Amino acid sequence: MELRPVATDATAIDEYVALMRACFPTARHYTAEYLQWLYGDNPAGPVVGFDAWEGAQLAAHYVCVPATMELDGRPARALLSLNTATHPEHQGKGLFTKLADRTYQRGAEEGFDFVYGVANANSTPGFVRKLGFQLVAPLLARVGLGSFGIDWASATRRAVLRRLWNAESLRWRIASPANLLGVRARSADVGEAWGRTHRPGISAWAEFPCAAVEAAGPAAPLLGARLLIGLFPAGTARLGGYWEIPQSLRPSPLNLIYRPLRAQRPQVPAEEALVSFLDFDAF
Repeated sequence: MELRPVATDATAIDEYVALMRACFPTARHYTAEYLQWLYGDNPAGPVVGFDAWEGAQLAAHYVCVPATMELDGRPARALLSLNTATHPEHQGKGLFTKLADRTYQRGAEEGFDFVYGVANANSTPGFVRKLGFQLVAPLLARVGLGSFGIDWASATRRAVLRRLWNAESLRWRIASPANLLGVRARSADVGEAWGRTHRPGISAWAEFPCAAVEAAGPAAPLLGARLLIGLFPAGTARLGGYWEIPQSLRPSPLNLIYRPLRAQRPQVPAEEALVSFLDFDAF
């Protein structure tokens, strides 16, 4: 088995699409257009990751997506742990762990400070036990109407970990071929974004700190409920009019995970993380 760095040329993208479809036949968003957007068009840089090859066959694939974030009040280069796939013929060989170890080593060499991700209930134990991630906290999942009621001055001041968005990165993020998002300014330094979900009448919704947000993308829905998925520093979100979604109605609980590469902070307190659905790939 040979391990090689991921590539973003058209031939490589086609190989990744074929592998994703073999592993996840019902996931329709894995197209060449989507992977090119995600892997090669990100203004924060191309993905970091490794592939496992058995001769001419792509056996496994793992990538992390660069992101500009803030850690302890300072800009940081982060990697979002994202796509992983092992061909059915090569499962059970520990390939994901090998690819992840090489990816994090390469990420540290390239100057990235930490890796974060949002893992479901099935994958979280592997990240924690085998790869040394911290389980920071399960994400909030609530549905309701209107504003979240965030004290943004306090939230941004108290957040140990948060993503930094600007005009360029927002234009890229909302242009996902898998789900085009809308965005607009809520105030001079706070934006809001929305996108469709699989539930009729419910839109995914995010509020995030960012100056000079320009309206773009599909118009905001005038009716319907809003789905909130994320985390806020303790005591900064009133969330009036939002109700917790019962565990029985969630496809899978989502957990924020964190692993330092070069950063001095070994863990992120759950009560000091600021995360919205924009910061990962839920919608």
